[in-house]
Amino acid sequence: MSGWLIGVMLEIVGEPAPLRHYFAVGFADRAKAEWTALDAAAVFGFIAASPFEGQEPVEALSMISTAKMKRFGLAAGAVRVLGRVYPRNWFEYVIIDDPDRGPYQRELRPRGT
Repeated sequence: MSGWLIGVMLEIVGEPAPLRHYFAVGFADRAKAEWTALDAAAVFGFIAASPFEGQEPVEALSMISTAKMKRFGLAAGAVRVLGRVYPRNWFEYVIIDDPDRGPYQRELRPRGT
């Protein structure tokens, strides 16, 4: 069982622009993880309706391995709110856009490569 690190852009009262909040979600299915993060994010503010400065309102940023889930105590099906600070310790794989394959073709690569 693996999970996903999801970034959600939220419109917070008093902030001039949407801010990205991070969530660790214990679902292997990417779409289910994104929807689960959306449900958790709705508590903190309004979800951005459109992309802002090249960032999508909801975006799967990295897959989380089973070993990393176990090490950080993330159970299958659980959601962990990571806040607004970039959660570099949670990243194991990064999603790389490949312009040769088109805008929606992405590749998972281990972090640091």
